[in-house]
Amino acid sequence: MIQAPAKDRRTRSRHDREIIALAVPAFGALIAEPLFVMVDSAIVGHLGTPQLAGLGIAAALLLTGVNVFVFLAYATTAAVARRVGAGDLPGAIRQGMDGIWLALFIGIAVIAVTLPTAPALVDLFGASSTAAPHAITYLRISTLGIPPMLIVLAATGVLRGLQDTRTPLYVAIGGFAANAVLNVVLVYGADLGIAGSAWGTVIAQCAMAAAYLFVVVRGARRLGASLRPDAAGIRSCAQAGVPLLVRTLSLRAVTLIATGVAAHLGDTEVAAHQIILTLWSLLAFALDAIAIAGQAIIGRYLGAGDTEGARAACRRMVEWGIAAGVVLGLLVVLARPLFIPLFTSDQVVRDALLPALLVIAVVQPIAGVVYVLDGVLMGAGDGPYLAGAMIATLAVFAPVALLVPTMGGGLTALWWTMGLMMATRMATLWIRTRSGRWLVTGATR
Repeated sequence: MIQAPAKDRRTRSRHDREIIALAVPAFGALIAEPLFVMVDSAIVGHLGTPQLAGLGIAAALLLTGVNVFVFLAYATTAAVARRVGAGDLPGAIRQGMDGIWLALFIGIAVIAVTLPTAPALVDLFGASSTAAPHAITYLRISTLGIPPMLIVLAATGVLRGLQDTRTPLYVAIGGFAANAVLNVVLVYGADLGIAGSAWGTVIAQCAMAAAYLFVVVRGARRLGASLRPDAAGIRSCAQAGVPLLVRTLSLRAVTLIATGVAAHLGDTEVAAHQIILTLWSLLAFALDAIAIAGQAIIGRYLGAGDTEGARAACRRMVEWGIAAGVVLGLLVVLARPLFIPLFTSDQVVRDALLPALLVIAVVQPIAGVVYVLDGVLMGAGDGPYLAGAMIATLAVFAPVALLVPTMGGGLTALWWTMGLMMATRMATLWIRTRSGRWLVTGATR
């Protein structure tokens, strides 16, 4: 049997250590926001059905608002990692501060828009007359937590770019614990009801932002980096973020179209679809953790001018993505008798769910490659290509998905179109990485 040269084995081992060191803590930090919503739901659920329904509507609006601006983390990670690779730590911190200032300004704008329009936004979701007041209350209070959460996104990008994913994990754990305690105290101890839940979350989010700012500001002062807002730097961050915003909105459109098609298929199908979508999101967190490692590692290599190191790291992370996808796919198949009863006791829904779950399992290795290459190109600062590729993917997916009901297809057919979407993404990303055009070196792209 032919063995790999010792140098290749050492290189893979080094990349493996880097990936594990960055990806494992990143996974823990990624699930912080969903855990916030889960805690709020568990506590508010005991207040009554109208309160829980109101929370559900407001939480959907808030999560959408925060997720749309996830580019604050992605763009900042790539920019900071490049500076780190180039040996310019003061410049890396300065770049990160520009991203944090941009996050603050966007957050203030979101508050200015959301507070007066909260009733209209809740009404747009079709809230009942009993749930609407609770949704408006929760939305208006929780909107005050959007600036700190966007600061958390940007500051997380700074630390990831600095190759530090442990601090975000610790802050996420602390924020989750504080949120749980504050919710119980304010909802039941202070008898504030759903408003108490919202205030508890806002306070926890502010504390998380303060913790991040403490770490970043301390680093800036140690390195002599300026903390003042720089118009040119903020504008540069915004320009880098626009293509990633387009990419995120296109991805969001895919999810909305799929949910709309499932709703047209019937109540059973949309219920099963929601369960699958929840599982899909959970699996995505695991794969996205590798992608985050890719952003930080690739940015650093390209900043240092090491294109061969970037290529080698890309290859190794693709292997990780495939392996993780295979493992997750097998887990979906083997564990389905355990987790399906947790979601529903309706046998009709279970019957609709099972074949679609098998599709999810088959698609996971493809998803593993997609998430990794997405992270690689983000780390390279290749946002314009990612935006164009995602628009092209949406153009392929949308007509096929919309034809599912008219062609007599069911939920399984719909999820095969999701598989087509992932295969299209993989093809566009693979073509780009094979071309080598993403290998732009230097402290800035």
